Amino acid sequence: MAATAAGTTKRQQHKQQAEAGTRDRLVRTASRLMQHGGYESTPVKQLVREAEATLGSLYHFFPGGKQELAVAAIGYGDGEFAQMLRAALDCDPDAARALEATAGVLADALAASDWRDGCPVTATALESVGRLPELQEACAASFGRWQELVAAKLRASGIPEEDSRDLAVTVIATLEGAEMTSQVTRSRTPLLLAGRHLARLVASYTNGPAGV
Repeated sequence: MAATAAGTTKRQQHKQQAEAGTRDRLVRTASRLMQHGGYESTPVKQLVREAEATLGSLYHFFPGGKQELAVAAIGYGDGEFAQMLRAALDCDPDAARALEATAGVLADALAASDWRDGCPVTATALESVGRLPELQEACAASFGRWQELVAAKLRASGIPEEDSRDLAVTVIATLEGAEMTSQVTRSRTPLLLAGRHLARLVASYTNGPAGV
């Protein structure tokens, strides 16, 4: 009986691991495809094929279909970008210099991807406005989380709460626009210039060196 129970447990564990792997592949693949082409330009059949999954498995894990998977994919891309943003902001105790370095990190990553891997949610965010409220809310939440990471860095540098929140909105909006411009022009310059001017802006609040 003990051996039978142990065998059953192992089979259940293998099944759970396989299911987790399939779900993870679906989410990661959806995130990548949506990053490049948005929600509407990501066909379900292509998504399933590239994830090495089946339509049945997609609807098993995401009963709401493509849109439910897309929300999960936005969350995944949000987390990946937040991790990179957090690491870049932590590279220097001075907030101004850290923001300039962050812009450089984004520029390097974009160039390394041959200008394809920009913001993980921008393409979907733009096409969801007024049409796909669940996706729009998920994208808005992502921007909000990134803003909070920046605001926390600014607060740690002694900038008051309200100013930190306002500056964080400015920082993320500026980096988003600069990243899109860098993609279109295939140039690191827009992001690097954005980082330099954001550093000067933040330094004007901290009265510390901007490193420029």
